[in-house]
Amino acid sequence: MLTGDDYFDSNEFRDLLKSYEESVRSGVPIFFDTDDLTDIADYYQLIGNNESANKAIENALEIDSGAVLPLIFKIRQALQNYDIKTAKRYFCQITDKDNPDYKFIKAEIFLYQNQIDEADKYLQDYFKEIPNEDNEDFIIDIANLYLEYNQNNKALKWLHLSNRQQDIVIKELTARALFGLGKYKECESLFNELLDINPYSQKYWNALSCTQFMLEDYNGSLTSSEYAIAINPNEGESVLSKANVLFKLENYKEALNYYKRYSEIEPNDEFGELNIGTCLINQGKYTDAIEHLKKSELIASPDSHYLIQIYKELAFALSALKQTEEALSYINKIEVLENQELNHDFSILKGHIYLENGLREEAQEVFKNVIISSDHSPYVILRVIVSLYDNKYVNTAYTLFKDIYEPSCKNIQEGYSYMTLCCWDLKKWDECLHYLNLAIKVNPNEAKKVLIDLFPNDLNPSEYLIHIKSLIERFKNQDNDVN
Repeated sequence: MLTGDDYFDSNEFRDLLKSYEESVRSGVPIFFDTDDLTDIADYYQLIGNNESANKAIENALEIDSGAVLPLIFKIRQALQNYDIKTAKRYFCQITDKDNPDYKFIKAEIFLYQNQIDEADKYLQDYFKEIPNEDNEDFIIDIANLYLEYNQNNKALKWLHLSNRQQDIVIKELTARALFGLGKYKECESLFNELLDINPYSQKYWNALSCTQFMLEDYNGSLTSSEYAIAINPNEGESVLSKANVLFKLENYKEALNYYKRYSEIEPNDEFGELNIGTCLINQGKYTDAIEHLKKSELIASPDSHYLIQIYKELAFALSALKQTEEALSYINKIEVLENQELNHDFSILKGHIYLENGLREEAQEVFKNVIISSDHSPYVILRVIVSLYDNKYVNTAYTLFKDIYEPSCKNIQEGYSYMTLCCWDLKKWDECLHYLNLAIKVNPNEAKKVLIDLFPNDLNPSEYLIHIKSLIERFKNQDNDVN
């Protein structure tokens, strides 16, 4: 199995791994040094074989119970399990206190405990002790450590100390730090420089695609993801990158194909099945969506960051199929997962489910409570009104919109497109033009998305007014003909 790691994919490591596995199979005593056994454990962990990884580390610690690298493996394992006490216990067992790896893991324990300044002072003091010829490697190792803990400013500070600013590794780490700081234009420039050096690097094309996505350059992002796929069609990150761009462009049919490809490559990642389900919801295929969303739920670990999104999409799809009780059960799961009262968005979704399934009194109670608990937030009121409109309560939505858009409410940036639809449905033509004009000026992205059924897809929002005026004239003439 290729891993994408240069060392693990090398013949040298393959020979080492083969010898180790033959020793394990034959039961012959294992004669490897602790560093090699740690490399083997790292490999097994990378491919998801934790049992074999732990066995290799135990073999290493039987050889030398105070060896640095096997104990660091155990420390990081403990940190991943949020067990700082066990991590510190293993740290105390390291015998070689002068080993650079000992120094780095000590700094990492500081970072894990969010003791950023302590870590930085410790590393600065250690930096003064090392030989000058080791400075560049030290800077790279420190930058990597800080990036791992999202300390992007600290990483940049150390990278600026390097005398090799044109070095590929320094450029790459700097680009990663800039991305973490949201400096996407500078990041894009660096990844383009790296691609000038190595145009066949799938890693750099993926990174460029992600950066362009954040810059909302979706066409550029799509092109970069396609270059990455051309280099290796079976690499998950590239396929996922293209899927995400297509989804953002609301090309749900094509996005669905790429999310399916991603799930075939990474069958144990719930994110793929979640987005397959979301694409199907956007195409109105709720039954198929539920099948994939439930598969995503099964794959997801109890601490998955995606569980709430999975539950939300399931609740929405089940409600659309009038499976009210099961839909509400997923809202309850969200409440349990958050271990508190539902936040405003999910409370509104709960009210929406009630309304969609004819439970008006229950919906009214939920909406009233969420508006009060939000201190009559315009954002919350808008979400409630949109739910009313989506459930065909057009007159009620129109009246509430009129209240929220009164002159005293100056800074509202959302909802004008929905008010346009209300006025359109109620044939209030002058108001329709007024609110469409506001929608185009204030929030053209919302207008493009919400008014998709009213205007041709290739029409720019700036052209909406001309188009709708001709439609209104046509409807007025039809009404005159009937009269």
